[in-house]
Amino acid sequence: MAARVEEPPEDDLEVHLVPMRRRHLRSVLRIEAQVYPRPWSLSLFVSELALRSSRSYVVARVGGSVLGYAGLMLAGDDAHVTTIAVDPAWHRHKIGTRLLAHLAHEAMARNAKHLTLEVRVSNEPAQAMYRRFGFKPAGIRKNYYVETNEDALVMWAEDINTPEYRDRLARIEHDIPGTTVVVDDIRPTS
Repeated sequence: MAARVEEPPEDDLEVHLVPMRRRHLRSVLRIEAQVYPRPWSLSLFVSELALRSSRSYVVARVGGSVLGYAGLMLAGDDAHVTTIAVDPAWHRHKIGTRLLAHLAHEAMARNAKHLTLEVRVSNEPAQAMYRRFGFKPAGIRKNYYVETNEDALVMWAEDINTPEYRDRLARIEHDIPGTTVVVDDIRPTS
């Protein structure tokens, strides 16, 4: 069942970005099942959350309900967006933009120089968002999404550790209506 949160006017929307914890996984799995033909399992999310030194996962909450989530894997100079998803009822509210901006900041804070991701070749709205963040097509992975026999477009944003990229992020974030609150949840994992 989808999270039913009263939608405030866009300018009043307050989205909290919080480190993903086990307590969020029921909501994450609900969204995962809505947006992906082959959703990640509970055990996969749990194993990813355990890899704190090389991973970063965050959820987007409005009014206490999880409406989206995203993850990042760090490897040397590269940061790989492992997943990003938003409850379909909350598409077009810039939740994905907030999540991707957060991942970009996290990648820069962890000294990554480049961001990469895969996206379905048919997912033009996501590709448009990624292009705003400076991602450019770099290749195709044939039949990457085996459940649908669909190819993945590999995209890269290079040199994210520059003042120019920080300016790009600032412009993107400036254009997001409402408020984004980044919460450093330092409580133990539960």
